[in-house]
Amino acid sequence: MSEIINIKNIQLNQKVNDWEEAIRITSKPLLENNSIEPIYVENMVNSVKELGPYIVIMPQFALAHAAPGVGVKVSDMSIATFPDGVNFNCENDPVKVVLCLACIDKISHLDKLQKVATTLMDDSIIEKMCACKSEQELYEILNTGEV
Repeated sequence: MSEIINIKNIQLNQKVNDWEEAIRITSKPLLENNSIEPIYVENMVNSVKELGPYIVIMPQFALAHAAPGVGVKVSDMSIATFPDGVNFNCENDPVKVVLCLACIDKISHLDKLQKVATTLMDDSIIEKMCACKSEQELYEILNTGEV
């Protein structure tokens, strides 16, 4: 089984004041393990400021990302749950799960992203992710597809 998200990149039950802080919190493990540089976080935030909340791709779920390559050392993903919800000022608010995607190029991440998309097809997946009591529990959901 190829790992989609490393367990050290999972954060549960985060509390934030706004969407910008949610992106920063979600990307923190990627900074800590040296997958990305701070400029990538700024690019993700600025993309939403310039283009609006396009990263909120379905109810309660945001896929934070920026242009591939710039500030990305290793293609990687991190995820955080926000059970209280975060407003991105869009119809799919409140967002309860943010996935941060960092890619070195336009194609290297597609396989992992496809597996995440398959997991997201479960109508109750966001609720199940937010109900996780441990990082291991969310890791199993993401990496085995078993919910």
